[in-house]
Amino acid sequence: MTDIYASAVPGATRAPELWQQLQAAAQLLAMVRAGRSAGDALESVAPGLRPGVQALAYAALRGLGRAEALRALLAPRKPAPAVDALLCLTLALASAEAQDYDAHTLVNQAVEAAKRHDSRAVSNSAGFLNACLRRFLRERVDLLAEIDEDPATALLARWNHPRWWIARLQQEAPAHWQAVLDANNRPPPLTLRVNLAQGPVEVYLADLQAVGLAAQRNGAQGVTLERPLPVHRIPGFAQGRVSVQDAAAQLAAPLLLDDLPPVPTPTRPLRILDACAAPGGKTAHLLELIAARGLDAEVVALDVDAERCRRIDENLRRLGLQAQVVAADAGDPVAWRQAGLTDDLRFDAILLDAPCTASGIVRRHPDVRWLRRESDIASLARQQARLLAALWPRLVVGGRLLYCTCSVFRAEGEEQVRAFLAHNKEASSRPAPGHLWPHSAFQSEALTDNAIRGHDGFYYALLAKEGG
Repeated sequence: MTDIYASAVPGATRAPELWQQLQAAAQLLAMVRAGRSAGDALESVAPGLRPGVQALAYAALRGLGRAEALRALLAPRKPAPAVDALLCLTLALASAEAQDYDAHTLVNQAVEAAKRHDSRAVSNSAGFLNACLRRFLRERVDLLAEIDEDPATALLARWNHPRWWIARLQQEAPAHWQAVLDANNRPPPLTLRVNLAQGPVEVYLADLQAVGLAAQRNGAQGVTLERPLPVHRIPGFAQGRVSVQDAAAQLAAPLLLDDLPPVPTPTRPLRILDACAAPGGKTAHLLELIAARGLDAEVVALDVDAERCRRIDENLRRLGLQAQVVAADAGDPVAWRQAGLTDDLRFDAILLDAPCTASGIVRRHPDVRWLRRESDIASLARQQARLLAALWPRLVVGGRLLYCTCSVFRAEGEEQVRAFLAHNKEASSRPAPGHLWPHSAFQSEALTDNAIRGHDGFYYALLAKEGG
């Protein structure tokens, strides 16, 4: 299917055919199944196809468990990967509660996608696909009832997450697991962070209303649009007035700065480290708040990946902000020295947004649930502990370290922090949200104790270094 991925016709105005989008979306699904992230796979899709392919593929990933259960009924002998990807993609879309396309149209276009495929194995499967999908259309109600009633498939078909993921949530969050999975299966809202250095949230909301864009306030600086827009169409985005950032992620910068004691000697600025900083959203938020509050502070943004550091630079440049961006492993003092950071460098505040399973941002990245393995949790928890151990000595006495992950698993949140506090007697815990379960703004009653509306899943712990 290289022609679909490579062929962006310059100046073309005609929208791509649905069969073309289904071909590319099925290829993306096959790549995710092979272990590649959907975001990386999308980079291979021709720009003219990308928006439609992303919408189709992400919708299918949110219904993949149900689709695989249906495919097992329709074709007990699993077909070749490319054929299976197109079949499951179409079944996921055709069986969804809310559909953007008529089911018969989807089936017709999926068969057309098979016929026009550049792989003979796929094109020869058009009749097989047609038979499976036509049977689904005829027997839809009975087939869906069968997978819902079978104990072997009911959980997977209902919640569209791996069984180990569901079981872990049932154990760790018995009061919330259904609401968490339900939120994960809904498309996320588009939430913006208003730059307070350029004006208050109320003024920006009024400006949106003036141009006919409905939005609601979401937290201290957040604004959630009723309908998502491409970033280039968001008022004030190019001018740095707003940035795209989830409402839960917007808690990080104020949590760190609000509790920060003044610098003991006014002869130097506050030193703040954003470890694991890419792509720079929290770095930018720190700098915006520093400017809005008139603080004298210097920010170092650290990330192990040099390419991701370039993204930090790009984001800060759009906003007219400056930080010292350094490519180095936050957990490796040797790498710090090689990057030009001295051994005696200490910080008043450290933000550690640690690498994690990303299990809290599944509604935004629906491929994560299918890419992760349960063993990843322990592996990432060890990495988080290594980073905490390496960064803690870099914090001055009286300073604050904010530890956060976009994870719902307790091994990456409260269990990690509990172990750290047990081994570091000079560390104390300050008020912080702890585990924030992902919450859809469309839910009217679930998780009402969250102070913000629709948001991703996060964990926050604020640690103070006491004197001794």
